[in-house]
Amino acid sequence: METQHNPKAGLQAMLTPDNCVLILIDHQPFQFAGLRSHDTQTVINNVVGLAKSAKAFNVPTLLTTVVEDKGGLLLKQLQDVFPEQKPIDRTFINTWEDERVVAWVKKTGRRKIVMAALWTEICLAFPVVHALGDGYEVYFVTDASGGVSLEAHEMAVQRMIQAGGVPLTWTVFASELQRDWARTATVPALGQMLVEHMGNVGTSLLWEQQLLNTPRAGQS
Repeated sequence: METQHNPKAGLQAMLTPDNCVLILIDHQPFQFAGLRSHDTQTVINNVVGLAKSAKAFNVPTLLTTVVEDKGGLLLKQLQDVFPEQKPIDRTFINTWEDERVVAWVKKTGRRKIVMAALWTEICLAFPVVHALGDGYEVYFVTDASGGVSLEAHEMAVQRMIQAGGVPLTWTVFASELQRDWARTATVPALGQMLVEHMGNVGTSLLWEQQLLNTPRAGQS
């Protein structure tokens, strides 16, 4: 019997620096003002950590806003990760209806798309469901996104999973790209992200480094 290919299982389902792109959608003041599913500070921390992860592994990353003149500029901490990039400013609520976004993804030649957005139930769910229908493999970062209520966020996650989307969190994204500690070229950047954005994990890492660099009694 011939084994059917499951695109969501096996090594080919894993994200690598060479097979995916990242789209960050509408992390703007107006959207943050309505955020109620998560602590705002946590989402800011996570989406900046997510962006730094993509940059460290050279994953093509697209920033986009919606009606910027009314909703506000992109979160400064996020823009600072890619200071040279001007976000695509849209009128479409559904990012995937903007031809510039679709053309950008097509130009990369990659079929795996990772997305995070405010709000989960609208600005994330709409493009995730749409891009899945166009044949892309879509992953969405739940803790770098958020909705107007916990119920709205959770219902959106269920909707995207039912459509075929794959949920993950920002540190899973970074770890999946690293995959092997023997790939030492990216370890320093990954470690720095943990220190800056991973709370107690980063604190423990600094403590471990301090212990390694502290001479023991009897050593010169």
